[in-house]
Amino acid sequence: MTGKPTIGKKYAPATRAHCETVLRTFYDFHLDLNSGQLLVNPFPLDRNRRKGRPHAHHNPADEFKHERTGRYRPTVPERIPRRIPDDKYTEVFAGLRSHRDRALLAFWVSSAARSEELLTSTERDGLPGQQLIGVIRKGTKDYQQLPTSPDAFVRLRLYQEEALKKGVPRGRSQPLWWTLRRPWRPPQYDAARMMFNRATELLGANWTLHDLRHTATYRMAEDPEMSLLHVQHILGHKDQRTLQKYLRPSRDEVISAGLAHHARQEAKKLAPPPAPAAPAYNEESLNTLFGGLVA
Repeated sequence: MTGKPTIGKKYAPATRAHCETVLRTFYDFHLDLNSGQLLVNPFPLDRNRRKGRPHAHHNPADEFKHERTGRYRPTVPERIPRRIPDDKYTEVFAGLRSHRDRALLAFWVSSAARSEELLTSTERDGLPGQQLIGVIRKGTKDYQQLPTSPDAFVRLRLYQEEALKKGVPRGRSQPLWWTLRRPWRPPQYDAARMMFNRATELLGANWTLHDLRHTATYRMAEDPEMSLLHVQHILGHKDQRTLQKYLRPSRDEVISAGLAHHARQEAKKLAPPPAPAAPAYNEESLNTLFGGLVA
């Protein structure tokens, strides 16, 4: 359903590239120590790279070129972020079992926050009056407030009312999310991932939690009235060029556009346009012919 490749008999190119980097660095480390047990690196650099580092004489005005750092390093294809279609997202949302899971899903798909970033939020981070949710960024550990949809706070309030009746600890410094059963503790990423996987398995899909962040990014990038600079700030990206991959049409969009084109061509064949009407008489020519205005 999602177009994600299944696990094959061989390792993926990204896995082989990672292993090549680890092994080459491992042998370089021991060769630099001059341990005497190693003579050569079995994973050498490419021939045109052995005398210097990559991009050593790069012009800042030019783009970086893709260089193969290792002789045996495979070419890793560029991944296109996957999104969840709106109709399928509704089905996934309907497959969730609790108000907490629905609230988490609504926050993930509207704020574009990472999964673990949202799970670590506290009660003081949720501001329904300002329609903001505060998170700690994964890389920089900075605190940032993200705009969120009103529906997410409606789901959050339903979950809080339900949790209050069960006796979940309350307080501004307490975690915003708790497990559904005792003993009360903040849910971990693995528990949230299993929750989402159960909902997607009902559809026979293989979406992941990170695809919700991609879905939110696609929705914001497709809004003509929203600047890409604002999208970059919401995502927490350092470089705006990382958003270029979200401006490309997805596989489903390309197929739908192509099928619509063929349908229009077929409709023209079955119902050709009518012949154009005869051109009307020129009023100036009639005045010249009859010697005055025509009544």
